[in-house]
Amino acid sequence: MTAPNRNTLWARAMVDELVAMGVDSVVVSPGSRSTPLTVAAARHEDLHLFSQLDERSAAYFALGRARRTGRVTPLICTSGTAAANYHPAVMEADNARVPLLALTADRPPELRDSGANQTADQEKLYGDAVRLYKDLSEPAATDRALRSLRTTVDRAVATAESANAGPVHLNVPFAKPLEPTPVEGDVPDDLETTAATGREGPYVDVMPGSPEPEETALRALAEACSADRGLIVAGPADPPGLDPEAVTALSHATGYPILADPLSGLRFGGHTRVAPVVGNYDAYLSAAVAGDGGADDELPVADGWTDPEVVIRLGASPTSKRLRKYLAGTGADQYAVDPAGRWREAEFAATDLVVAEPNRLCARLSRLVAGSGDPAWREQWEAADRAASEFHRGEVDDDGADLEGPGGFHEGDVLRVVAEEAPDPSTLFVSNSMPVRDLDRFVPPSTTNLTVLGNRGVSGIDGIVSSALGAGSATTDDLTLVVGDLALYHDTNGLLAIDRCDVDVTVVLLNNDGGGIFHALPIESFDPPFTSEFKTPHGLEFEPMADLHGLEYVRIDARPGSGGESGDGPGSGDGSGSETADPTDALAAAYRRARDADGSHLIEVRTDAESSHRTRERLAAAVERAVHGDGTE
Repeated sequence: MTAPNRNTLWARAMVDELVAMGVDSVVVSPGSRSTPLTVAAARHEDLHLFSQLDERSAAYFALGRARRTGRVTPLICTSGTAAANYHPAVMEADNARVPLLALTADRPPELRDSGANQTADQEKLYGDAVRLYKDLSEPAATDRALRSLRTTVDRAVATAESANAGPVHLNVPFAKPLEPTPVEGDVPDDLETTAATGREGPYVDVMPGSPEPEETALRALAEACSADRGLIVAGPADPPGLDPEAVTALSHATGYPILADPLSGLRFGGHTRVAPVVGNYDAYLSAAVAGDGGADDELPVADGWTDPEVVIRLGASPTSKRLRKYLAGTGADQYAVDPAGRWREAEFAATDLVVAEPNRLCARLSRLVAGSGDPAWREQWEAADRAASEFHRGEVDDDGADLEGPGGFHEGDVLRVVAEEAPDPSTLFVSNSMPVRDLDRFVPPSTTNLTVLGNRGVSGIDGIVSSALGAGSATTDDLTLVVGDLALYHDTNGLLAIDRCDVDVTVVLLNNDGGGIFHALPIESFDPPFTSEFKTPHGLEFEPMADLHGLEYVRIDARPGSGGESGDGPGSGDGSGSETADPTDALAAAYRRARDADGSHLIEVRTDAESSHRTRERLAAAVERAVHGDGTE
């Protein structure tokens, strides 16, 4: 293996080893110190480069792609603050167990702590958030150094994609020359060893294994699942996701309903035709319900409520706080299944931690469970879900109560319309704060092949646009992003990936002019400082942003006292709109037009946060009365 200099040799070996480990794409941001890695990646014929100008957006793009595929998409950046901009995505990857590999270029060691330009302390920059950190040695054209390098790269990829998946950081120092400039004597002419050229496949082939409980423990768990009343609770799934077939098999064997978080991968898909998947639980569960039902499990839903005896918990902690509080109050035996043996149950009500790969565990348990549950127990949950869906769709009303907003429209209707109108198959990325909560409460299970993703590791609103576009880059499915105005503002830079990375997206923007989620918190009663310091209205217009990035634009005004739609292209529409009786119909029509057209689109839905929140409260009260009667007895 010949190379003009040792930096080029080093970078080629790293990139070759990444490809040997199955990496097919990298995300690169421009910079000088990372030149050897960027050139090596750009010249590798088996590697696709995504170019991102902003390192924070780049990191979230790689995160979104890895969340969709379950495989790492490495990041390459220059030294200094560029590496620091990866940190928010590293934190998300850590908590959400998304494989991420940061390759940060650095100045040579002798320049550290010297005042040299663009030199910062990059040693363990991300602290304990990474699964593995290594400060690589300076490039050297020797067998042992190259063997060490290739081994480290293989370990890094394998660690990032392990059962305890997450971020890995390799800090890569380079001295000049950074370009592939010939340096006489830098690389020996006879350096043709395996260390230099690589092996067939990875230099070190890492063979992953899946943790499983011992046979005795497995049979004890199967015995626990013979109880008549049980639940399978599936929270947000770790990449690459839960297997619907395995979880459905366990549900059939036990007779237990599946309470499926919208990010679990189980709420949507063909398996819902045959599996008792429940999705509206956030509307009728609370800590007040738990323990208050009668002991007779034959009681119909309208006359009482019974709690589970056993709960099998898969994935991360559920999005629904009401569900989490309910489970903690039931006193049921809760088996938290985690392949990494880590604790992800913040109510501290789980009774057992099962260290096992969840899909394999469900498949094995389904063959061992003796009972098939109580049909009345399953009907309790299915009837409750039907009642909630009827209220949410407006098929029944709350005893004639006046729901604010045109036609009773609220922000949850946006998520419901998108889920109903989304192509099959498609990918839906949902922002934090209210959009993911509204998806959880107002969108029931369906047979649509809908892959729903979100950043629930640390639940930030930064990087949402980039994460969505990264996910879209990994599939040919249609991509829809539902995002709030603050989250879109936070990551406007991410929209550059539409053109630079060739990703089409339909963005549905919920614009309630500020932090609408704060209406759900006690601080709402204290104004000031509520409006100025928490809700923080901004008055931004998003049509010029759509024009800047070439998105077809339409606006729907769903605020109380107004109704209208304007704009069907960049710069079109004066905001006056045409009178629209029902914003739900207007949104459905606009989304269908965007879905069926080429290119990217921005559908802005202007809402009133307070009105929507009051409607959520009234709907919640109405659903609880329908399911539990007056009170929770």
